[in-house]
Amino acid sequence: MKSYLAAAIQMTTVPDLSQNLIQAEELIDLAVRQGAELVGLPENFSFMGEERDKLAQGDKIAQETQTFLRKMAQRFQVTILGGGFPIPVENTGKVYNTALLIDSNGEELARYQKVHLFDVNVPDGNTYRESSTVMAGQELPPVYSSPDLGNIGLSICYDVRFPELYRYLSKKGADVLFVPAAFTAFTGKDHWQVLLQARAIENTCYVIAPAQTGTNYDRRQTHGHAMIVDPWGTILADAGEKPGIAIAEIKPSRLEQVRRQMPSLQHRVF
Repeated sequence: MKSYLAAAIQMTTVPDLSQNLIQAEELIDLAVRQGAELVGLPENFSFMGEERDKLAQGDKIAQETQTFLRKMAQRFQVTILGGGFPIPVENTGKVYNTALLIDSNGEELARYQKVHLFDVNVPDGNTYRESSTVMAGQELPPVYSSPDLGNIGLSICYDVRFPELYRYLSKKGADVLFVPAAFTAFTGKDHWQVLLQARAIENTCYVIAPAQTGTNYDRRQTHGHAMIVDPWGTILADAGEKPGIAIAEIKPSRLEQVRRQMPSLQHRVF
């Protein structure tokens, strides 16, 4: 593993696939021009709209999104995480919320289907039922081992509330944890930052958290603040509330230092 720059992209995705992919390309280009070698896109980066529209366009969204990720990775010669988009599940009427990690040759390195689905009545009056259109993944998320970028663990949004998933990733040797998200504005203001810092601190890992921001459609508002957090819990970059990027250096020397100073993973009893 070497030192390198990583970027967490922040978008305001809307119910228009083409418009979203144009926005994503512009932000990938911005990240690469600033030196990023690992780029993460948020959950729902290619489409965010009514559930019925997502299902109606499911095949198109899945095909065009996967083609887009491969083209971007090859064109910019970077590793890209597509942080969550729908892939239809045959004969179910539902989709998997899928994250793909793609290398600079356009090859798939890792795939993860979100296991924790957001079925919540938020106190601001909004109700979310992700399981109405999404099928929960059945497999634990992967850790992809890159000689240059380190051991990269995948997750998606609501997963961040389940520390056992990240403990599993750390036991598998993760150095970097991806948490692409579309956190609600209401829950994000209280929980987003502290959860990211907790996952970084307790697992002594870097956390790269791409995010959605602003008004995506109708009453759907997302929190923003795409972040990169270091293994000590220090926030290295925060994209704020507008579309853009959070970019920071991932350093193996910092990982080693924190793990030496706070060897909590070696002290686990249970």
